[in-house]
Amino acid sequence: MQVISAEQVHQSLNFPVLIAALDRAFAGTFHMPARQVFPLTEQEDNHDAFAVLPSWNDEVIGVKAFTYFPDNGVQQLPTLFSKILLFKRDHGEPLAMVDGTSVTYWRTAAVSALAAQKLARPDASRLLLLGTGNLALPLLRAHASVRQLTEIQVWGRDAQKAEAIVAAFRAEHPALQITAVSDLRAAVRSAEIIVAATGSAEPLVLGEDVQLGSHVDLLGNHSPDRRECDTELVVKSCVFVDYTPNVVREAGELLIPRDEGRFSMEEIFADLAACCRGVAGRRFTEQITLFKSVGTALADLVTAHLVQRQLSAPETKAEQP
Repeated sequence: MQVISAEQVHQSLNFPVLIAALDRAFAGTFHMPARQVFPLTEQEDNHDAFAVLPSWNDEVIGVKAFTYFPDNGVQQLPTLFSKILLFKRDHGEPLAMVDGTSVTYWRTAAVSALAAQKLARPDASRLLLLGTGNLALPLLRAHASVRQLTEIQVWGRDAQKAEAIVAAFRAEHPALQITAVSDLRAAVRSAEIIVAATGSAEPLVLGEDVQLGSHVDLLGNHSPDRRECDTELVVKSCVFVDYTPNVVREAGELLIPRDEGRFSMEEIFADLAACCRGVAGRRFTEQITLFKSVGTALADLVTAHLVQRQLSAPETKAEQP
């Protein structure tokens, strides 16, 4: 059985190949029981958790186990620690144990870009990123790899971190216009694709600011009492999700409007699999599409398996993006 490190994950992947693999996987046959998230304390102000995410398709079986400690940054530690176990589908033989934290970054960014491919207007080229954490650069790289962006704006509570993200991405794409912004509401009003990866407890993206025809991707939270957008945005949007059984249990962006009596989970238009199968998507130009993701075991499975296959066949190793 292979033991695959974070460094090997990063060396084995690129976004165009990964996004295409995810598209095929979500369009195909798979099994994904609802993930189990176990709070590690009953304290209301503590969100420490342990989670288990199983899935399988015709090729491989996988399970990701991870710990989530949102206050770890105070101690200079990562928020997430994670491992993914892979097994052959035909006989159940163990294949690999893969670093799950690095896989999480890659698959989260890739799913965000894949959803935008399916739901954003084909000509949308102005992207706003909220958040300056570990996902910031992967998200920018993923979207830029599959879409002709003309302008990127980056917003964060820490202006220095936002500037650092801008500098790092500008070094990779010197011809692309990218700036750090401080006026979030103005940036939202000018953006055509809005990607929020903040973990904010309170709404940052307001419905009154999001323009017709925009696509909004919310991926920073998976807690029932936290949300990155307000109720107004949910009400005025066509809502899509990565996987309904997980979202209806964990996504405060939808649970809070439901509890307010202004949204029903039956109003979720479709999930990512339906979009990849071509049976759902943006219906008209001026529609606002909202994609809420909390992460899926299938995306972990596909990404980890792609890494395992690349390392088993070095001659086909994906080039670095």
